[in-house]
Amino acid sequence: MPLQNAPDLTKQPPRSPRVKLGGYVILPRMLDKARATIAGTNGEYIYACPTDQHFLQFAGIDPEALKIQLAAGKGDGEILLWIQENSQHNRTESEIAAWSTLCESRAPADIEAREFFQGVHAKIAPQRQDIATWFDLLDLDDYASFGGKP
Repeated sequence: MPLQNAPDLTKQPPRSPRVKLGGYVILPRMLDKARATIAGTNGEYIYACPTDQHFLQFAGIDPEALKIQLAAGKGDGEILLWIQENSQHNRTESEIAAWSTLCESRAPADIEAREFFQGVHAKIAPQRQDIATWFDLLDLDDYASFGGKP
């Protein structure tokens, strides 16, 4: 069942993880991936991946319940209201802002993650010295995957 508002992630990347909805980073990107997954146009993007899990756990939202809401064709604003009404955690604006800031600054925390990060970085744009966080790497990977020259 193709969704009218589902992006085709075989032709363009989802929104950057830095884009916010309701103060939450990651959320718009995750919604793009979920809609594309429902529509069968997600390409290599995975809904409810580890990055998405950061949001899902912080907000206290079940990924399958969210997918049902998206399959009904709800837009971003309607989904945000649904999240606010169905979240297991009643987060304040300042908690959301602090969490989003933390997510934006997250870098690989252990040796295995650092090796993975450095491997992707070296493959895509080893000359780039400004790639330090996971969001930096995701944005770079999206750009390069769709023909951009890093």
